Amino acid sequence: MSSQIDHLLDEDREFPPSAEFAAQANGSAELYERAGADREGFWADQARELLHWHKPFTQVLDWSNAPFAKWFDDGELSVAYNCLDRHVEAGNGDRVALLFEGEPGDSRRITYAELTAEVKRAANALEQLGIGQGDRVAIYLPMIPEAVVAMLACARVGAIHSVVFGGFSADSLRSRVDDAAARLVITADGGYRKGKVSPLKPAVDMALADRGAGVQETVEHVVVVRRGENDVEWTDGRDLWWHDLMEQAAPEHEAKPFPAENPLYILYTSGTTGKPKGVIHTSGGYLTQAAFTNRYALDIHPETDVFWCTADIGWVTGHTYVVYGPLALGATQVMYEGTPETPHPGRWWEIVQKYGVSILYTAPTAIRSFMKQGRQIRSSSICPASGCWGRSASRSTPRPGSGTATSSAAATSRSSTPGGRPRPERR
Repeated sequence: MSSQIDHLLDEDREFPPSAEFAAQANGSAELYERAGADREGFWADQARELLHWHKPFTQVLDWSNAPFAKWFDDGELSVAYNCLDRHVEAGNGDRVALLFEGEPGDSRRITYAELTAEVKRAANALEQLGIGQGDRVAIYLPMIPEAVVAMLACARVGAIHSVVFGGFSADSLRSRVDDAAARLVITADGGYRKGKVSPLKPAVDMALADRGAGVQETVEHVVVVRRGENDVEWTDGRDLWWHDLMEQAAPEHEAKPFPAENPLYILYTSGTTGKPKGVIHTSGGYLTQAAFTNRYALDIHPETDVFWCTADIGWVTGHTYVVYGPLALGATQVMYEGTPETPHPGRWWEIVQKYGVSILYTAPTAIRSFMKQGRQIRSSSICPASGCWGRSASRSTPRPGSGTATSSAAATSRSSTPGGRPRPERR
């Protein structure tokens, strides 16, 4: 028996894109040359090209309080305006923003004009509840369009959202609500998962109740989206239906700008290795990087592509590659509520075919499960000429313009600032 240990973790094969693909890519090697020659000037150009600034910035990077970086600190912008209003004003209001597919098979096509209108009403509803700049809002929702609306409505009024993955327990929700001192929780009665309704409102009730540590003290209201139609308990004066608030809200709302370093959201680590740590993401630098990576690393062409990032919005990948990045570019994307194998292993490929997905961005775990299931699953669900291809959140570094099939999205959105320096966790 050999004493040598073999390992199969090294991979040095390369799969270069075709010349035709490289020719139509958004980026090229010239990006590296520009960034190398003048790093701050490069990111200033990207911020001005990709985003609308209500107040133009004059300072790119403030590194005077290292290791805390400030990007575009004297500039002002509206994240919601960049993701919504400007596309409508540019004549793209009829472009589809979200192609929603519920696990039971229900679907919705929401244009940029319709999404903007929903967010305006939701922003007015938040303000009617007393939510404004600096207030924290916990969002505990399934993968439904109302989750995107809630996030963008918070951004529109300057509130800081904290999205909690819908699969987390009441204890996990409570710890995050307490840490952020959230004034509002937005949830649903339930959502569909693996063929049945997974209740969410009961977990919120449990999280806010006295279970030995006292009643939760900062939450004033719980807004509930009706999705699963499951029975829920109701606390009068605290609990409110989403649809009632939306019907009562005024239809117009101005997107006011906020400073570039205004906090946009808090996202907590999973807590598997200790107490969950809240990481604050600010607005200008984050949105610049989100739009940049969607445009160049994922090579999204908003006029022609149908993009699908399969991540849940409870994770940072979902924030950057389901909500803020694609919408900042004006892209059309798929949003799916359920699991990959419900009601059968070919569900994802049916969705790809149904909506004409041209860029599928998913995780290595999903790709490995497809490999295990075998090619016959895909072949029986979708025609081979669909043009769908995937990119996974792996460890490889994307080459802008080269069309490499992987990109380190999780690392990019979590720890990189526009200039490439790691942003420390800020609490």
